[in-house]
Amino acid sequence: MIRLTRDRSFYRTMFLVALPSAFQSLITQLVHLADTKMVSHLPGFAMAGVGQTNEIANVFVMTVIGLVSGATVLVSQYWGKRDLDRIKQVFSIVLKLVLALAVLVAVLVSIFPEQVLSAFNSDQAVVAAAMPYITVFCLSFIPYALTQALIGVLRAVEVVNVSLIVSSISLVVNISLNYVLIFGKLGLPAMGVRGAAIATLITRVVELTIVAIYAFKVQKALPLKPKDLLKSEGWLWRDYAKYGLPVGLADAQWAIVGLVKTWIIGHLGGVMISANIVASQMMTLGTLFCFALANGAAVVIGKTVGAGNYEKTREYSVSIQWMFLGFGIIFAALVFVLRGPFVGLFPQENPEVASLAIAMIALGAPTMIGTCYHASCFVGINRGAGDSRFVMIVDMICGWLVVLPLSLLAAFVWKVPHAWMFLFLRIDQCFKWIIAFIRLRGNKWIKNVTRD
Repeated sequence: MIRLTRDRSFYRTMFLVALPSAFQSLITQLVHLADTKMVSHLPGFAMAGVGQTNEIANVFVMTVIGLVSGATVLVSQYWGKRDLDRIKQVFSIVLKLVLALAVLVAVLVSIFPEQVLSAFNSDQAVVAAAMPYITVFCLSFIPYALTQALIGVLRAVEVVNVSLIVSSISLVVNISLNYVLIFGKLGLPAMGVRGAAIATLITRVVELTIVAIYAFKVQKALPLKPKDLLKSEGWLWRDYAKYGLPVGLADAQWAIVGLVKTWIIGHLGGVMISANIVASQMMTLGTLFCFALANGAAVVIGKTVGAGNYEKTREYSVSIQWMFLGFGIIFAALVFVLRGPFVGLFPQENPEVASLAIAMIALGAPTMIGTCYHASCFVGINRGAGDSRFVMIVDMICGWLVVLPLSLLAAFVWKVPHAWMFLFLRIDQCFKWIIAFIRLRGNKWIKNVTRD
């Protein structure tokens, strides 16, 4: 029997947090789509080079998102207790961590760009095409990390409008700058992929400026002052390391798994690289709403656990699981039906790329049902309830002991058709939902991580 809670505050909080986050994710993905589409008009391996750089950069992006999501575990539960001082200290911790990471990665990539690219791609033509892009693009990591830290903490205290505002502005800024700098408009020289990287850097700086002004001057739910960024007690660092850091580690290691996948794809030729870029963007569009809604679920669950209302936590958990199962079926069907028109948006010199991308999406679409369901559990319910260590362990086992071994065998031993490689690279999405379902049958996943 389907049981959905009748508590209106549940749906209000879920969608208050989720919808702006979903639109932010959608707009961010539209920016990536615009980048890809414009770059696809450039000759040679420009699109493959930019796509390969973005796949590598995804390790950094996922780590930042993980560190910020780890803060949400603590912030949402302290928000349930309305302990603003502890929330500010958690924010200080995560801001310091992501800034240090961003500076380190930006410096390393700017010094060793060719070595970084060559480590994951044997095609020197793709590496050469990516070089002008990555040397500028890596500088955008610093403003991006700071922006995500600000938005993530504000979202956990249900301040969400800024993410939609800044994403809308960045969409216009990025597309406009891309058009001008890539193709040389308004009297400027055509810069190609380097112009795309400059556009991204400027957009990230604009985003950070807007979010910082909003966080420190406009919003009142969490009054912030610059001095708040300096205060963080030692015991709270230890709590973050215990409950928040596993989220960052889980996302970071999963991003590394993704990097190994990129290495595998990079050794299967330019056609596979280009087709994977298009197919992956379609799959991302299909699941972004579910992951955004999962962020809302984490806040809802975290608030009830922090307030000590565990019966309500379990009631909300059941409703969330049913909702996400329905969303997964709907979005999987939409992706399958719309795969042809979507691939048609990208002009390709090689028709083999389009046909391969369509086949890859057809095989990947059914896995989205499992993806949406386990996102509701692992990203939403388990993390919000403080069960992040379990999620980290599951992700590590699935990534390193299942996905990568099977993908390596499929690519280099069994030599399966490239379309089926896309399914092997996502094989965990076919069974991870079972683990999530079993975990939520008991009560071990409910952990109050706050202190009085």
